[in-house]
Amino acid sequence: MARLRVGVLISGRGSNLQALIEAAADPGYPAEIVLAISNRPEAQGLQHAARAGIAHQTIAERDRAGFAAAADRALKEGGVELVALAGFMRLLDAGFVEGWRDRMINIHPSLLPAFPGLHAQRQALMAGARFSGCTVHFVRVEVDSGPIIAQAVVPVHDDDDEARLSARILAAEHRLYPLALRLYAEGRLKVDGNRVMVAAGTAPDLAAFNPSEALASGRG
Repeated sequence: MARLRVGVLISGRGSNLQALIEAAADPGYPAEIVLAISNRPEAQGLQHAARAGIAHQTIAERDRAGFAAAADRALKEGGVELVALAGFMRLLDAGFVEGWRDRMINIHPSLLPAFPGLHAQRQALMAGARFSGCTVHFVRVEVDSGPIIAQAVVPVHDDDDEARLSARILAAEHRLYPLALRLYAEGRLKVDGNRVMVAAGTAPDLAAFNPSEALASGRG
């Protein structure tokens, strides 16, 4: 069975790109990374692609429509079937987003719809959130919106600063993104309005507490 061909858009260090490359190194994984595109020539993530022998290029076009046209052409020439945004830090042209509707996913460092946009970890700390996490979702024109595929939750500790919370969330991202991509590649996702249905998927009956339930009962 042919593996899903994935193109990844990055702007920086590309740690989620690397997580996807590592997942796809398993021959049994149902997707392969065939192209990495950055809007910044200095993006460290391009080195991950180069080391893995993956085609990569920079499209430094500042005009949004110009970037969209060049990226769309490169993705189609590469036979890409799904676009994954991985730390891609610029707004996309609406026509590009619609052209890849339900074939483009993104990962965001919060439990959407809470804390969209920049500095999501800082927003969570300022709001006094007890939990944060990350979300993989289908991309829509509105920033950090679109049907949610999967989420991972991490605790917010009392002594957290933005760097510590970001590191904890990033570790969860590296596990969540390959999982979400697998679900898509296996054809297990169905978009129904603003919800995503997962075939043969079940939600655990789990309640998480922060601070822990043990502390509340005096057992901590």
